[in-house]
Amino acid sequence: MDSFLFSFMATILLLPGAASEVGTGHMGSIGVIVDNSSRIGKEEIVAMKLAIYYFNNKTNRQLDLHVRDSQSDPVLTLISARNLIKKRRVQAIIGLETWEEASLVVELGSKAHIPIVSLADAAPQWATDRWPFLVRASPEKHLQMKAVAAIIGSWGWRRINVIYEDTNSAGSEIIPFLADALKQVGSEIGYLAALPPSSAVNSSSSLSDQLQWLKGKQSQVFVVHSSLSMAERLFSKANELGMMEKGSVWITTDSITNLVHSMNSSVISSMEGVLGVKSFFQEDGARFQDFYSRFRQKFRSLYPKEDNHEPGIFAVQAFDAVWSVALAMDNNGSTQQLLEKIELSDFHGLTNRIKFERRRLAPQRMFQIVNVIGKSYRELGFWSEGSGFAKPTNGQIQNSSSMDILGQVFWPGGPTSTPRGWAFPTSETPLRIGVPLNATFKQFVSVNYDIDGGHRSVSGFSIEVFKAVLKHLKYNLSYEFFPYSGTYDDLVEQVHLKKFDALVGDTSVVSKRWDLAEFSYPYTEPGLLMIAPEKVETSNRAWLFMKPFTKAMWVLTGAITIYNGFTLWLIERNQNPELMTGSTLNQMGTLVCLSFTTLFSMHGGRQHSNLSRLVMVVWLFASLVITNSYTANLTSMLTVQRLEPTVVDVEDLKSANSIVGCSKRSFVVRYLVDVIGIKESNIKDITSAEEYAPALRSGEIAAAFIEAPYAKIFLAQNCKGFAASGKTYQVGGFGFVFPKGSPILPDISKAVLEVSENGELRELQNMLIGCQKCNSNITETSEDSSSLSPSSFWPMEAPTQLKKLMSREVLELF
Repeated sequence: MDSFLFSFMATILLLPGAASEVGTGHMGSIGVIVDNSSRIGKEEIVAMKLAIYYFNNKTNRQLDLHVRDSQSDPVLTLISARNLIKKRRVQAIIGLETWEEASLVVELGSKAHIPIVSLADAAPQWATDRWPFLVRASPEKHLQMKAVAAIIGSWGWRRINVIYEDTNSAGSEIIPFLADALKQVGSEIGYLAALPPSSAVNSSSSLSDQLQWLKGKQSQVFVVHSSLSMAERLFSKANELGMMEKGSVWITTDSITNLVHSMNSSVISSMEGVLGVKSFFQEDGARFQDFYSRFRQKFRSLYPKEDNHEPGIFAVQAFDAVWSVALAMDNNGSTQQLLEKIELSDFHGLTNRIKFERRRLAPQRMFQIVNVIGKSYRELGFWSEGSGFAKPTNGQIQNSSSMDILGQVFWPGGPTSTPRGWAFPTSETPLRIGVPLNATFKQFVSVNYDIDGGHRSVSGFSIEVFKAVLKHLKYNLSYEFFPYSGTYDDLVEQVHLKKFDALVGDTSVVSKRWDLAEFSYPYTEPGLLMIAPEKVETSNRAWLFMKPFTKAMWVLTGAITIYNGFTLWLIERNQNPELMTGSTLNQMGTLVCLSFTTLFSMHGGRQHSNLSRLVMVVWLFASLVITNSYTANLTSMLTVQRLEPTVVDVEDLKSANSIVGCSKRSFVVRYLVDVIGIKESNIKDITSAEEYAPALRSGEIAAAFIEAPYAKIFLAQNCKGFAASGKTYQVGGFGFVFPKGSPILPDISKAVLEVSENGELRELQNMLIGCQKCNSNITETSEDSSSLSPSSFWPMEAPTQLKKLMSREVLELF
């Protein structure tokens, strides 16, 4: 019901003079509206009456309490509020268990300037700002969602099912806080099951349908937030459906657990193994003990059919709410002054300090963790924000972020070991695994149909790896493949949308997709390669005649030649007067001429000394080896065909504005545009592996960008005419895709590592992908790779370091 209807009903129901001053002779009257048929309402009525009794005895003044039964009917609640304001002329109204009731009455109270003190468990954050006469006497309990998340995070459950009673407060206040708290511990809500309010006509059939639907889901961790009446039916039905057996986890919020003390044996036995979060209040003070004793007596007398008579948190809150209003009414004044005095309340209530901030009590910050066992329950310990779990031990408080500190937990089905929290897929409910229907390289995933199109078979390298991985799991997984036509991003999104339970195929692991799902450990190496056509290296290069020898070899040859000429000149100068005649410059010319004459001549002139002849014999052998080696290497360079890629660097493609090709169904397009900087208009879509080679040969595309696993297949199939060129971009790698929080994913990743470590993955690669067996697709050969160096003339047994040292020394010498 919207705000216009609130205002309209309030104007119709409220008559002039309804809020006039009360008569003399007593302090005034307080109106109470509760559901007298509910356990919460019964506890609140008894507690409020005790509060009036204590206050009247303490102050020797008379304060009246007028109680009305709402019967959980918002319309009846509104009529009761009008009656209290008009006929009973109450100065304040307390109660209103649900926000649906409170939202109606607060509009009426604002018109009459009557403070409405709400005990509703939840309300919108903006409520007190919109209605100035609304006071929330029930503390906000959204922090309990952090307690629930702490329990889930402590046991490592990743995906949670939430069952909640579909009221406005649950949808707007509880679910968002729980989702945020779960995110902080690395978990998430898998499925939301909204149940119609317990008063709805079809609530029973809807409850059965929702539970049957949740039973078929993989996650078996359930968080329940509902009224007590709904919880009683829910757990009874869950037991009938076998949903509270070994392996399942059930956690209840304080809307249920706060009343666990009031449940009869049949109800609580149906909740065996449940963990609950319960609002904490101290019960050891003298004042509370007196209240506890009187409460039990009065509750037993008023409600003899109730099995349990202990007060809970709702009774404590109702007592403190009445006490707050009574203290504010102690001095006569206007209703506006009464509201201000309530807001300024600051006293110690039955168990906690009562102080309002902006007409709201401070949030509840400490909760009890309870565990239902048999026909009773056990208090395991506490949880509070900042301190985590706590348990008093020998007079000391021990804190931990893990629930292990609270001791043994009794789980559904009786096991003491931690439940998995998820159900194994069965033949009735197999995993729905999506596979790409139109994979570019069919060697990875291939979907084939029989003649009539009825039966399909899925094969390929990715499929075989997945089957090998499943063999390493400690349990059996039933699954079924479902082909999907779309981009790989679309496939990952289908997992996020829960259309598929997993995705198996040649799906690359990239950060963008990680926002939607999670990946297993990659089963292929990452990498993006540039494939380009090869061309014959031309022989008309400048200074080609210098290429047979390296620079070091040229320097060494020149040095030995001059050294040899100098040695001959030094030996022959005494026997050959011609070597000593002339100027110094003339003699140097003679020495150089003598050096090169010995290199290109078999005799180099007549020697007069036997020592000179010995030098010449050694040098003639060396020169024969050097000249013949040079001639042979130069001939090889001129006659043997050498191949090199047409494109050696991606910058050449960008500067030439060349067209490149890739599959636009993959992430490669965005990577080329966003990271490498290629214009999107220069990217041609290649839809199948067979299109790459013709497009490259015809020049339709200058280069193709292919992921490393694909490149191995392409180069193996096209071993002549193409080569990988440029650097390898470290991106991608194929992995299996699972929803965020999937309990299977850690086991799958571990199994992938095992398959890789024991050699199975390599065998599959050799068998299904194949290796590059052709050596003709050499990328680019260095100019010096075929040139002869000094080390080429060393004996085989010569140390490698000595070879390098000599080559370096020769270069440094000259």
